[in-house]
Amino acid sequence: MTSQQQYSLRWNDYTTYITGAFDALRYEEDLVDVTLFCEGRKIRAHKVLLSACSSYFKDIFKENPCQHPVIIFKNVKYADLLSLVEFMYQGEVSVSQDALPSFLHTAELLSIRGLADTNNEIKRKLYIRKTKLLIGKTERNIQNKAK
Repeated sequence: MTSQQQYSLRWNDYTTYITGAFDALRYEEDLVDVTLFCEGRKIRAHKVLLSACSSYFKDIFKENPCQHPVIIFKNVKYADLLSLVEFMYQGEVSVSQDALPSFLHTAELLSIRGLADTNNEIKRKLYIRKTKLLIGKTERNIQNKAK
């Protein structure tokens, strides 16, 4: 029996390419499958990327297997949410000093990896419950309007 030689193939700029590809998909709104709604404005994104960067989003999407959920945020600033989405897509974001406390608080609520203290599980679970109630109400409203 002869042993075959194994070859290791590596895509040198894989991380850079994937980061750019997801950002381009978001910018062009291609294949988006979740809408975040905050202060009367919306942000379209990809569930898989949000889930990879946030245990909050991962739990929401697993517990609400909706094809294209709309998540409504109360008491969250649109600028903070937009900056957090940018952080998740690009791995970095610029935030003014004045906006930093609010930004970090929102990152904590949403359990954003790389920004939030993961020991804040109780707060996160309470916020998930409130969000689930809003998602359920939104889905019922959409179904009622379709009738």
